[in-house]
Order: sequence, then structure tokens, then C-alpha cells
Amino acid sequence: MIQGMFFARFLPQKGTKVVHQSPPGCIVHEPGVDKPRFFDFETMAEYIIPRQAFCNRYVTICDPDNKYRILGHPVCIKDEKYERNEFMFNFGIVIDVEADKMPYEAVVRRLASTFTEMEIQNQFLSQEHVSTKDSRSISALLEIIKEDLNNYNECMIPVDDANTINMKLFPIYKHPPPVKSWHVPISKMKFSEIMDDTWDLTMKKVILHIDGIKDVRRIAHDADVALDLTKIALQHLLYYDSILMLDMFMFGNIYAPTPSINDFLSDKDGMQDECANYVYINGPRLSNQYLCSLFATLCSSRTLKEWLKLHLDQGFPVLNYVDVRRFIQFGVIKGLLYRVHKYTVSSQYIKSIVSGRSVDIQGGGALQKYADGCHCFDQIMVEQNMSDQKIMEHLRKFPKGDVEIIYR
Repeated sequence: MIQGMFFARFLPQKGTKVVHQSPPGCIVHEPGVDKPRFFDFETMAEYIIPRQAFCNRYVTICDPDNKYRILGHPVCIKDEKYERNEFMFNFGIVIDVEADKMPYEAVVRRLASTFTEMEIQNQFLSQEHVSTKDSRSISALLEIIKEDLNNYNECMIPVDDANTINMKLFPIYKHPPPVKSWHVPISKMKFSEIMDDTWDLTMKKVILHIDGIKDVRRIAHDADVALDLTKIALQHLLYYDSILMLDMFMFGNIYAPTPSINDFLSDKDGMQDECANYVYINGPRLSNQYLCSLFATLCSSRTLKEWLKLHLDQGFPVLNYVDVRRFIQFGVIKGLLYRVHKYTVSSQYIKSIVSGRSVDIQGGGALQKYADGCHCFDQIMVEQNMSDQKIMEHLRKFPKGDVEIIYR
């Protein structure tokens, strides 16, 4: 949120001065305004209108108390018509020091470029006192820009007959992690309600196959889209936080509770009812105590198949009441569970990597390149189109005692 805006310029006889500010009195004292200033402007003046080496570029500084950040783009226009043959000014934005400054960089640059052009056209800034009645004052522009950006994240303000200020704040998201072919996307919104004819055709084809079950490779195949294009489309959705990426669900997977399971057991924020509404399928709704028991009995030494058999032997047929895939997804999304992946390590292959020599291990074949402990079984399954059982059979062809399976 923008806390304040100001227009400062260098006056040959007085030095750097704030000519206009919004709200009044936020940067320098104004008659009739009794309110604390954000910072001591005199200590910051040399950074507001800096040396020419720092002019015409984006500059950010923090006040001495580290409470506010000033974003500016000081401009120096050289021309013989000005006193000292140059005109220096800066439109600054003040935000909290903890606020993300990235969305405001484009706004500051746009303010500098727009008013530079207006100054070159008709000396809008240097001859402000002789501006025509058809143009808005700079103080009014600052107020409107600040209020519109804070309230609507955009502004479109006519300045005069020839100039309009158009700006928009765009949120800056972190770059998403790479999308792998063995990941499973889950939508966080109903795309059918927001898609229209202007959407990219590849994106529309990919979205139709996002169901929380298909992995990326399967989506690419069913949508008849190249795998690389499918990954790009999904990464775009991931960037805008429209989907989640989970692991492939199989009953041979291993899941274990995280420390956050205590939040579920204590029913923080009604998490137990939320889970029950998501996972129960047939028959009467059971007590939430059963869900707590299901989560608590998952461990790093038991596959889901063994976990189901454990409860079946205790007289509770889980599959009759619970959608296990949804149950696991809920736990992973909420951070209650983590996946224990399976990796294969060949001592001979590791030695060849360390020595830098290429060695063909007897019986290694297509799986040799995966035997460095860095490639999980999910990746091998998808890229080699093999089941877990087939992978284990192939690994037995390696020299005896050479291969170990690591769970982590």
C-alpha cells in the first residue's frame, strides 16, 4: 500500500525541495497541517535528487529508522533554456519497509517517463505556475494516483488534452518450481467458470484433463499436446497459484505424519470436519476419531496397502467408507503428511561418477542412469513406462550386492 507520494525538484537558489505531497504534511511541514512526518526530509534530500551519476535510473532507499522505503526515479533534463542548463526532478513513492516493492517499480518508472515527456512538450513541471486551466495540477494528480492505486490497483487520469496517465499494479509472484512429468496437478479453482474463447488453445486442452489423478505425462498424451508444451502450460497455472502439484498416488506409496498432525488431532480451525466432508463416501458418516486413527497409523515403514490391511484386520474396512486417494491428498495439501520416496543406488555407478569414467554395469541397461540416488521411482516409472514391480525385477539383474534401495 502506498503511504505517500511527492514531487521534488532541484531549485538553483534553494536546493532540493518538495513541491507537492500527498497526504499533506507527510514529507515536509505544511502550514495548517499538524501531523507527524514519515521521516526527516533534510537527511534524505541528497538521495531524492542525487548526483547526476544516479539520475535517470530507478533508486530505492530506506529512512534512518528503517520504517519506510522511498522509491524514486530522479530525472535530469539538459537544455539551455533552464537555469544552469538542466532541470532535475523526482516523483517518489513511500511504502512500508516490509511491503513488497517490486509491483511499484513499473509505476515509478512510468511516472518518470510520462512527466519527462510532458516537460519536454510544454514545460508542464518547470512552468507549473502558468499551466492552463484545462490541465490538472500536480498536487491533484498525486492525490488521485495514490488513491486509485491503493483502492483499485490501477488508474487512468487525463492530465490535459494530449496526455493521460495509465498505470496498473501487477502482483509479482515467485517463479514456480519446475514441472516434472511424474507430478500430478490439482486445480484450486473451477476453470470452466473463467475460461473463454480468448484463452490459449493449448492451455484449454490441458486444463480439460486436470482431474487430480492423471500425471503430467498422461495429461500430455490424452490432450494430444507435446510434453514440453504441457509443462509450460502447467507452470503458467502454477505461477498464478491456480493449481497444486502432488505426487502420483499408488497403494505402494509410503506416507508418514509431520509435526503438523497435532493441529489435526486438536481439531484446529475445524480441520477434522473439513477432512470428513472431503473423504467420506459411502454409508453413514463415521466419528472423526476414525480419521485421527487413520492418520496416526501411517508411518515411514508401512505402505498404503499394508496400512489398509492393518485396519481391515482390526475390523475397519477403510475402502468402504473413505476415498483413500482424497484422504492422502488432504493430508499432503494441509502439510499433515509427507511422502517417503524410494531411490536406487548402485555402488559401481557411484564409483564411475566419482572417477569420471563411463562404465557399463552388467544388467544395468536403461536403469543404470537412475542408480545414483537422485531419481525417485516415480520418475523411473513415468520415463521408462515401467511399474514398481518391473523396476525391482530389473534391478535384480545388477551384480549381486551392488544395488541398495533407499527410502527418504
